[in-house]
Amino acid sequence: MGLSTAPMSVFYLAWLALIPLWFFTIKTHNYLNQFEEKLTIKSFIFHQKTWSALFWGLGYHGLSLFWITGIHPMTWMNFSWLTSLLIAIICWLFITLWGAVLVATWSLVIRGFDYLNYRNIYLKNTLINSCFRVIFGVAIWCLLESIWSQGPLWWTSLSYTQSPNNLAILQLSQFSGFSTITAAIVAVNGLIAEGMILHDNQSKLIFLISKKNSLLRFNLYNNNSLTLFVISKIVLLGLHLTGLFLYKIPVLKSEKNAIKVGIIQGNIPNTIKLYAEGLQKATYGYTNGYKLLADKGVDLIITPETALPFNWNHIVINSPLYSEILTHKVPVLLGAFGRRNNSYTNSLFLVTGEGEILSRFDKVKLVPLGEYIPFESILGKVIDRLSPLDNHLKAGDNNQIFKTPFGQAIVGICYESAFSEHFRRQAKIGGEFIITASNNAHYSTAMPAQHHAQDIIRAIETGKWMARVTNTGYSGIVNPRGQTLWISDINTYQLHQGKIYRSHSHTLYVQWGDWLTKILLLLGIILLYFKIK
Repeated sequence: MGLSTAPMSVFYLAWLALIPLWFFTIKTHNYLNQFEEKLTIKSFIFHQKTWSALFWGLGYHGLSLFWITGIHPMTWMNFSWLTSLLIAIICWLFITLWGAVLVATWSLVIRGFDYLNYRNIYLKNTLINSCFRVIFGVAIWCLLESIWSQGPLWWTSLSYTQSPNNLAILQLSQFSGFSTITAAIVAVNGLIAEGMILHDNQSKLIFLISKKNSLLRFNLYNNNSLTLFVISKIVLLGLHLTGLFLYKIPVLKSEKNAIKVGIIQGNIPNTIKLYAEGLQKATYGYTNGYKLLADKGVDLIITPETALPFNWNHIVINSPLYSEILTHKVPVLLGAFGRRNNSYTNSLFLVTGEGEILSRFDKVKLVPLGEYIPFESILGKVIDRLSPLDNHLKAGDNNQIFKTPFGQAIVGICYESAFSEHFRRQAKIGGEFIITASNNAHYSTAMPAQHHAQDIIRAIETGKWMARVTNTGYSGIVNPRGQTLWISDINTYQLHQGKIYRSHSHTLYVQWGDWLTKILLLLGIILLYFKIK
């Protein structure tokens, strides 16, 4: 499953990679022994199947998130080489384990549901049982991802294994967000795995308990396994054909809704960004880039997250960029630090041609450890040095509205690209196009590739055009079908002018949110009720 994510992007593996997890979570070779053994909560939780699921999760999340170790070396932050290595490994292991717990939790819940099934096996049809189990398994996985996405650590949804290459299936995210893709992946894997389980059982005699406590023998030769294999193929093909139909629908655009954007990819390494060399390079690069793009007649110039790592007041007083804004009169979306009480904010400022701030957006989803210290009263003194700022960042409010001279924008800063609801909320209250601004420095190419993949899903979910601007790559222009119309090189200073278009339409996901998970959960509760009954 880890190989299916960007930049390797072997997306078709995701449609098979859950089968071993499902098979070994569900498969029980001797039903009778399960009833005879005394089941305790401890033995149930710490069963070898739980450990198998945990290790599956460690494999997927560990490989997908290995780029986190790219924060090493942090010698530029005055850490020793060894200390930097330890911090990088600890961060990677912690967030990997966080994701693996999701998989282990899913395994526990499914096994609990299945235990109710085994208790009444002589009353049930195995094909129906398998279908019920698939529905319940999909519901629980989607529910867990939904819960996880509300927390501070979120990135590796199963849905992003299909981005950027499987644009056909990604179109389904218009219906109910990323959970639509996750549900499809889990359902297809589950149907195949259930078919394998039934096929394995076809060659065996299953012992059933009769009313007289005598053992009856029932030969389970039937075509149930073949039926499930056929259903899985129909589901897989049907979903992709539906997505392909949506993908082929032309993207409506009108020149009156066009915005000519200029993108500046500054390419300032983190190792020098907060020091004199980096500040000088950033000031020159963004000032010169602004002049060149303004002369080409763009409507709006966009810079990355913390393009100029100063407080806004410092920029107004000292930066030559501000003088150029007053001269060329082209609005700029500028990444810098803001102030809120005694704290900084990671902010984007919409500066008009007259040098006034029309809008300000403060980053809502801050990066744990990198931008703020979780449980600061406990951990603050130990890991305070992880933040390059003298004061920690303060998160912005969820209800921010970002206005531009060209309409209301949907804004995401770096890490926020993983959070669908962040973009849906802004789209629902009037956002007409998406701007994402990121740093992405100091990591391998895996991180910006995955970041780009996340943004593609956000564009499709909301049905909006997107301009994504980064410090070191990949910057890009993405249309509402997820097509990347332009993408920058990595680790280069780059300027680009392109067009995005305002859109007033709403996808079903923007209007109704993640309704699919709610329906699946309701079905799961109904199935659970009948099993208990």
